[in-house]
Amino acid sequence: MKRRLAALLIELLAAALLAAQSASAAQVSAAEMARPEGQRSYMIATPEHSAAGLRPLVILLHGHGGSGKQLLGQERIHSPMQVWLDIADREQLVVIAPDGLRGKDNLPGWNDCRSDSSTNPHADDLGFIAALIERAVAEYHADPARVYVMGMSNGGGMVYRLATEMPGKLAAFAAVAAPSAVASLCSAPAHPLPALIVHGTEDNIVPFNGGEVGGALLRGRGKTGSAPDAVALWRKLDQLNGAPVETTFPHRGDSGTTATRSVWGADPHQLQVEFIRVEHGGHTEPSLQKPVQWAIRALLGRQNGDFEMAEEAWSFFRDKRISPKAP
Repeated sequence: MKRRLAALLIELLAAALLAAQSASAAQVSAAEMARPEGQRSYMIATPEHSAAGLRPLVILLHGHGGSGKQLLGQERIHSPMQVWLDIADREQLVVIAPDGLRGKDNLPGWNDCRSDSSTNPHADDLGFIAALIERAVAEYHADPARVYVMGMSNGGGMVYRLATEMPGKLAAFAAVAAPSAVASLCSAPAHPLPALIVHGTEDNIVPFNGGEVGGALLRGRGKTGSAPDAVALWRKLDQLNGAPVETTFPHRGDSGTTATRSVWGADPHQLQVEFIRVEHGGHTEPSLQKPVQWAIRALLGRQNGDFEMAEEAWSFFRDKRISPKAP
C-alpha cells in the first residue's frame, strides 16, 4: 500500500512539473529552408498561446561547434539561451535559432568577417539569415520593425557581420564573448545601431584584450580585436560621447566573478551602447537559472551568476525599433 501511494505521489509530482514547464515555455519545432549552398536547418519557438498582432523576432546564433537545438534546450548540454523560451511565451516573441554549416574542422559555425579563420565555413550565411527574416515576417507574423539578433562566440562574430552588412533589417544586436575581425572580409561598419556587448576578462577562447582565438584549445580560428575596442567603435558610430551610467549587478553566489554594466545613451527607444564587463568571467553566458555543467566551466572558465543574460538582452531590445531612415 505504501509503495502504491509513493508511486502515485511520484506520478503526480512528475505530472505537475511537466505541466508547469509546458505552461511557461514556448513551443519549439524544427524546420528547413532550401538555399543555394544546400538545405539549411533551424529551430523556431513560438508562444504557446498567441495573441493577435505582429510579434518581435529574435534570432539566436550558436557558437563554433554548437547548434540551434542546443541553444533552445533540445540537447543534453543546455545553454543559458534556453531562457529565451520563457521570454518568448511571456512577451509573445518569435525566436529562431538557425544552424551554421560545417567548416574544415567538421564543426558547425558561421562565416563571420574574419578572413584569417581558416575553419569557418564558406557559406552565404548573410543571405540565409536575411531569408529567415523574410520567412518569419511572411509566415510567423514577425514585425519587420522589431528584428533583433544575439550571438555567442562565433555566433556573436556573425552578429557583428549582420550589423555591418544589413543594418537596415535590424533594430538592435547583442554580441556575447564575440570575436571582432582584425583581418576582415567585410567593410568597416558604417551605420549606427543599438549595441549590447558582453565579455569576460578571463575568456581563454576569445581574449578580452584581443589576440589569437582559441588559445591552446583550438587552431585555425584567427585573431580578434579587443572587447573595449568593439565598444568604442559602436559608440563612435552611434555618436554617444561622454561618461556612461554604470551599475554593478548585486553579487549572487560564489562564482568568483562580478559584472558591471556601462550604458551610453539615456533613452531606451533611441541609440544606446551597453557594455557588460564580467570581471574574472570566462567564455560563458552569465545566467541565474541555467548554470553550465562543472566540466564546461573547467574548460571555458567561470560563469557569472549575478544576472540572466537573455533577460538583460530582452530588456535592451524591447523598446528599440528600426529607424525609417535605416539603409
